[in-house]
Amino acid sequence: MSTHYRLILCTCPDGDSAARLARELVTRHLAACVNLVPGLTSVYAWKGNIETDPEVLLLIKSRSDRLEALQAFIREHHPYELPEIVAVPIEEGSPAYLAWLGDWLDASD
Repeated sequence: MSTHYRLILCTCPDGDSAARLARELVTRHLAACVNLVPGLTSVYAWKGNIETDPEVLLLIKSRSDRLEALQAFIREHHPYELPEIVAVPIEEGSPAYLAWLGDWLDASD
């Protein structure tokens, strides 16, 4: 069963900025759930250099009709100049969990 739900990956420089962003995304019904995964080390190319930094990964559960607003919110409130925003489709999932996710996202309409 294919769904229109998405898992959005976003990294933050620290736990405080990750927690603030996660709470606001859920409060504004742009996401139903955000997991914070600390202890991540990212190696990436930036402005001609190879950088290595500790980060916190956000696993954001949302829906395709919320992506545009979710991305705009992240870009506006994220401390990075270019925040990571990668959305992947949720192909299958527990029907009850997906229904809960949808109920929260629909509550703002």
